[in-house]
Amino acid sequence: MVTARSADTRREPQQDRSRATRQRLLSAAVACLAELGWTGTTVAVVAERAGVSRGAAQHHFPTREDLVTGAIEHMSEVRAAEIAGAQPALPTGPRRTEAVLNVLADLYGGPLFRAALQLWMAAATDEALRAQVAPLEARLGREAHGMAVELLGADESRPGVREMVQATLDLTRGLGLAALLRDDSARRTRVLAEWASTLDTVLPPPS
Repeated sequence: MVTARSADTRREPQQDRSRATRQRLLSAAVACLAELGWTGTTVAVVAERAGVSRGAAQHHFPTREDLVTGAIEHMSEVRAAEIAGAQPALPTGPRRTEAVLNVLADLYGGPLFRAALQLWMAAATDEALRAQVAPLEARLGREAHGMAVELLGADESRPGVREMVQATLDLTRGLGLAALLRDDSARRTRVLAEWASTLDTVLPPPS
């Protein structure tokens, strides 16, 4: 006789496997976007990269657009986790601002940024994709802004501070773009150090 408890016990491993499969697909989607671009990132290609059947992939993500939506949300979660992981190691005192800028700049480097960039470029000429990506990208922008405010200890009730935070994100994104084709680490270090000095004149002193 199958009891409710035994049914629940069987269901939990199935749910765990389902979540694990979904996570593998999302990670594979980000990797494919970064390496192959939008046109090369199909459900079949992602399924092969993730090591699951196409049918299993389509069970979680019936269309490529569904997969992309999930990948954007996955990128947001990974980025938030990276910020949370880096936060305890941030120094206090006068070097904190520069350290925060390096953490923010890291948001715009690596496969997550390259994957997002591929989506932006594709969405610029694909109206249907743009309609799907734009709201999610706007949410990611708000989340990144909120993270920057928290890490910098910025008081946005003061005139000009919100704009300085946004300029910081624009700057770090630009540095990420500059590093796509060549090693730009030396220039990045100099630029961030100079910008940290500028921010320290308008933000509260580091605690």
